[in-house]
Amino acid sequence: MTSMPTQRVNPGVIAPLQDALVAIYWYKNDLFDFLNATLKDRSLVERLDRDLTKRAIVRDLVSYLVDNQHRYFSTLVSLILAVAGVNDPSHLKRLEEGEEKYQEAVEAVATLCLYVEPYRKIKEQADAAARRREEEKRSATEKRAKAAELADLNRTFVQIRSEPAQKRGCSLEDLLNRLFALFEIDAKGSFRIRGEQIDGAFTFDGTEFLLEAKWQKDLTPTSDLDIFSRKVERKLDNTLGLFVSMNGFQTNALDLAALGSRPVLILMDGADLAAVLEARIPLVDLLAKKKQHAARTGEIFLSSWQILAKF
Repeated sequence: MTSMPTQRVNPGVIAPLQDALVAIYWYKNDLFDFLNATLKDRSLVERLDRDLTKRAIVRDLVSYLVDNQHRYFSTLVSLILAVAGVNDPSHLKRLEEGEEKYQEAVEAVATLCLYVEPYRKIKEQADAAARRREEEKRSATEKRAKAAELADLNRTFVQIRSEPAQKRGCSLEDLLNRLFALFEIDAKGSFRIRGEQIDGAFTFDGTEFLLEAKWQKDLTPTSDLDIFSRKVERKLDNTLGLFVSMNGFQTNALDLAALGSRPVLILMDGADLAAVLEARIPLVDLLAKKKQHAARTGEIFLSSWQILAKF
């Protein structure tokens, strides 16, 4: 049952509601079917005495809802709107003197409709508030699940550091696949490993990226970046490269951007990955800041600690 603020309906709507509810259904069984479909709390229908006249049943129900609006305000509003929505009770035409009964019902509903607009707005506002609460609940659940998955990935990352080189590469492949999936980055298939080098491709921020990741003992030299840069340059103009070197880059390698044409790479190291896994910066924010910095300055490496210190 949709939660609504504690209010009271206009007393002027009660008689039109009762008249319309009596008029739109001729048989009590049809009336009870309507009430069961409209009222989510079945006990409200079960308490009604079917041996009473139809008008007495309707009066009993509506009076009970009105007297207990602190509990049933939203139910009463829903009933008003549901009855007002029966604007074509054509089933009445099949009865004896059906046309007359039909016209009476149509007129009764039309009279009720003169009162319903405020309640329609109340219902819309309450439904919107309920949707917001549900979205907030869903978002909080997703955040907790994401945080738990990230914490698990971080524990895995700590374990990987002590693994032998060959196994470490396979473990890093799995970790990167899970990390990109967690942040909903569109990887083009799973990242694949060749020795200690991982290759792949993904789409981020409207740009196609090639990925190269290495976890080797030595710092990555300029020659490795130069080779990967040429690989990226052979692709379409909207393609960039992300080079991940777990142990970092040689100092002169970071000057690659100054050698010739515009840079086509952005760089990450193990400290950047640790910052993401420790929940100090989301992966999407890290990539966006690195890309933005490279576009503005031509510098292809901006560390996570520089980003966190600045932003």
